[in-house]
Amino acid sequence: MLYYLFEYFDKTLDLPGTGVFQYITFRSALAFMLSLLLSTIYGKRVINFLRRQQVGETVRELGLAGQNEKAGTPTMGGLIIIFATLVPVLLFARLHNIYIVLLIVTTLWMGTIGFVDDYIKIFKKDKQGLKGIFKVIGQVGLGIIVGAVLYFNPAVTVRTDTGRTDVFKTAANSTVIVPAGVEEKSTATTIPFVKNNEFDYAEVLSFMGDGYEKWAWLVFIPVVIFIITAVSNGANLTDGIDGLAAGTSAISVLALGIFTFVSGNIIFSNYLNIMYIPNSGEMTVFISAFVGALIGFLWYNSFPASVFMGDTGSLTIGGIIAVLAIAVRKEILIVLFCGIFLAESASVIIQVTYFKYTKKRFGEGRRIFLMSPLHHHYQKKGYHESKIVTRFWIVAVMLAILSIITLKLR
Repeated sequence: MLYYLFEYFDKTLDLPGTGVFQYITFRSALAFMLSLLLSTIYGKRVINFLRRQQVGETVRELGLAGQNEKAGTPTMGGLIIIFATLVPVLLFARLHNIYIVLLIVTTLWMGTIGFVDDYIKIFKKDKQGLKGIFKVIGQVGLGIIVGAVLYFNPAVTVRTDTGRTDVFKTAANSTVIVPAGVEEKSTATTIPFVKNNEFDYAEVLSFMGDGYEKWAWLVFIPVVIFIITAVSNGANLTDGIDGLAAGTSAISVLALGIFTFVSGNIIFSNYLNIMYIPNSGEMTVFISAFVGALIGFLWYNSFPASVFMGDTGSLTIGGIIAVLAIAVRKEILIVLFCGIFLAESASVIIQVTYFKYTKKRFGEGRRIFLMSPLHHHYQKKGYHESKIVTRFWIVAVMLAILSIITLKLR
């Protein structure tokens, strides 16, 4: 909203200094600072409110050290992250940008699913929360919306041949050289570590003959659904000990912020020889606000946690990261910069599969990990949760750096 106000001041009233709001970097910095302040200052009030409402975590007996001390800790802290993200976005972002609209919808959609789940657990005293089928329906529904918008909306394009330029003469007879690429609809994505690193989902249907490109949505939308479901569930599984999900998510989103900024800037994308995505740079404002909210939330969520994010926060975080990665055409890189989510999810899948297999074959279920998800395995081995979180953060930083260097390492 402030963006449009200052745009009016700049273009209509010609007030000095108001044009600075046209710069994404300036608005991103403001969004980060405001979200950080909101999450730390407003966060305390939310925690006190949740305590008064007796919105406390019910802890299952898992035989983990320090587990009982967490009983009664306020949950639903994801509301802090959502509020501290959306307020700066509404103030500083260009709200008519299709990517910003999608991210706002994602935040509210996944936040609602998580909130309903937490509400059922706490107030209905049902430890299972929202039934899994309804969670999946919600995730699939969001996937359909995001996939359909990214595929059919005319504002979602990529530009090719950004290295070619056109020369124009302005009214003042000065010469201007601008990139002359052509914007086009595309379902292309980026493959890391290879030179010709673009893959078009439409190519999967090439066997259909001429005109197969118009059916690319049959591949693209299911892929979007799968990614949103997988990443949001991965974030949900990672939220098991103090500071783990918020910290690793902030690191992943920072990496995504770099991808978004360079992909949305025609000069950087041309220099790095990567896909230029018009208007995608605006997502940097959202990312800045989101990172600020996550870091501010860590003020209260670091060990010993004063509040848990609950499914309200973890499902929202996973949904946002998935949509950001898809929008900036870096969804294949999710296995790198979301490597912690992947490891946590894989540990659960491996544990359950192996247990069922051995029970069927030997009559007794056996386990590979002492407990899953993976962070609980290390707790069972005697590691303090602060050490586990710190080491997982270090791994997340390494994976994020590896993801970023794929911009040039091909």
